[in-house]
Parts: sequence; C-alpha cells; structure tokens
Amino acid sequence: MTHWLPGDIVARRKGFLMHQGVVLRDGTVLHNTPLRGEHVSTEAEFRRGKPMRVRRLGEAERGSTLRYAEQGERRGYNLFTNNCEHTVTRAAGGRAESPQLATWVAGVGTAAVAFALTRHPLVAAAGYALGRQVARRLAGGTDRRKETGR
Repeated sequence: MTHWLPGDIVARRKGFLMHQGVVLRDGTVLHNTPLRGEHVSTEAEFRRGKPMRVRRLGEAERGSTLRYAEQGERRGYNLFTNNCEHTVTRAAGGRAESPQLATWVAGVGTAAVAFALTRHPLVAAAGYALGRQVARRLAGGTDRRKETGR
C-alpha cells in the first residue's frame, strides 16, 4: 500500500542530507543523482531500503508539479546548480533552489571563519551550527507543509 500521491515530494536520508524526488503517475520517482542526472527510478530503487518521507502537496500544486516532472526535459547533475533538491523545487515551484546546500555552505563558511579566528574545534563546530541556523532563518524558516515519514 502506498502512502503518497502522484506529484508528492518524497525524500530519504542520504548521509547527512535528504535525497528528494517527485512521485510520478505510475508510482516511479523522478530524481537526480551524480552518475545518472535527472532520471526515473522505481520506488525501491529510490528508497534503497531506507524509510521514505512524504511531503504532501495540495491538489493544484501536485498537478503542476506532476506536469513539470513528466514533460520529459532532463538535466545533468551538478552539486551547486542542479542537484536533487534543485530538480524538486523547480518542478514544485518553477524556481530551482537548494536550501540544504545553502545552509551547508553557510555552516561550513562560518565554521572556517570561527576556526581561523580561534583555532578551536569546538568554536568551529558552534560556528557551523550557527551558520546553518542563520541561513535557514534567512531562507524563510522551516517548511510548514505537511510532511510524514513512511
């Protein structure tokens, strides 16, 4: 039994980050990986044995996301300009963004500055956490749409 609808956004843990994709009408998932770029996989291939989270979109938003995802244009992978999150946000909202990447870069940058100034690893770790938190808040906070783990 599936717990998502065509056009929903699905995600699974991939290291420290979440790997994301769009559910298509036949239950497959459009996602973006370094070796294959944007492509369609079965749910099992996407999931890779890990729990999958679902971000349930509204009916109209699911429809527009699905239309974009199924139009057939596929791009190659680029960590900074076209990763899985760019693919999903482009499909869901028309604008490619990667909040995970932005917060990670902000965290690493803040940690590097903190370490350069203090030469203390704990201050650098605190700088990383602070940088990520500031970047999240500047980006508009957390996503308040319904998200469930399945």
